[in-house]
Parts: sequence; C-alpha cells; structure tokens
Amino acid sequence: MDDTYKTITALAEGYYTEKRSRFISYAIPVRTVDEVKAQLAKYRKEYYDARHVCWAYMLGADRQTFRANDDGEPSSTAGKPILGQINSNELTDILVVVIRYFGGIELGTSGLIVAYRTAAAEAIAAATVETRTVDEDITVAFEYPSLNSIMRIVKEDNPVILSQHFDMDCEMTLRIRKSEAGRLRARLQKVETAYIKETE
Repeated sequence: MDDTYKTITALAEGYYTEKRSRFISYAIPVRTVDEVKAQLAKYRKEYYDARHVCWAYMLGADRQTFRANDDGEPSSTAGKPILGQINSNELTDILVVVIRYFGGIELGTSGLIVAYRTAAAEAIAAATVETRTVDEDITVAFEYPSLNSIMRIVKEDNPVILSQHFDMDCEMTLRIRKSEAGRLRARLQKVETAYIKETE
C-alpha cells in the first residue's frame, strides 16, 4: 500500500496579471477544515476590497476531502482550475487562495480559467514540497517484567516513542509508518503480558 503523501511545508505566494486584472495567490499548509475556514476568514478580511477571493483545498493522506469555490466568478472558472493544480501536483493538506482585483476588462471564461490556473500554479511552484509518511499510533500495555522484550522490539523496529510510562503496569505509545504497523503490532502482542490498547 502507498503510505506516503505530498504536502507543502510553509506558506508560499504567487502573482499573475492579465489585462490589468491582478491575481494574488497563496498556497497554505492546513490540516483540518477548521484551519481552512480560519485562513479563508483571514484572507477575506485582509483583501476586503478585492473583487473575488477564490479557493480550493485538499485534506488527508487519502486526498478524499476537498472543495473548490468560485466566489462569484462564472461557474468552474476559478475554484476548479485551482483544485486542478493541487491535483496535478498530487498535493494534500493544502489550501490555495487566489485573490482577484478586477482591471476593468472582461477576461471571458477561458481567460479566467487560464488566469486562476496560472496564479495557483505560481504559488505552488514557490512552495517547498515534502513527502511525508502516513503513520499509525500503537499503544501497548504490559507488566514490568516484559519491559526488556518490548524494548528489544522497539529497538529493532525503530518506531517513534510518543510517550512511555513504567511502573508495575507499563504503557508505551509508539508511532510507525502505516505499512509497518501490522508487523510491529503482531510482534508486541506475542510478548507475555502485553496487549494493544485500541485507541478511538
């Protein structure tokens, strides 16, 4: 299974002009719909005098959560081309906002599509893209005598230790790449006294 995804590391900007219309674009890293809403509110406030604030976002490693908005431009001339750029770069956890200041000359639908697509592409091209792994968190509980066996597995499989608590009853929360999680889970469960706590 594919357990990696591509996203941007920091805010990036782009700029495009066509027949005196100015298109200012931003590629913004986001993780949740709430973050998207907060960012959109910020840009709408900052560019309150702009004719249109169009946008598209994509969230989640599976890239199943997305939306596009034309903000008053003719249907599918703004949000869709912006989303198209996110898709063609295979990005997720990203919001792209394109702000348009109208220059007095109509661009027509094909002109708008090109302008929004180009402005979005400029912001994405200016961003630093990073490939990240899809990770899973595993919490294992065990009794103190099993500590050495658990630690040996942790050393061999090398997950990130998020938290650990050692007493008579011990507990560790580990993070590992999703494709390796099954094996780690199986190995931990073989240790005497150890069991995986289902997190939900």
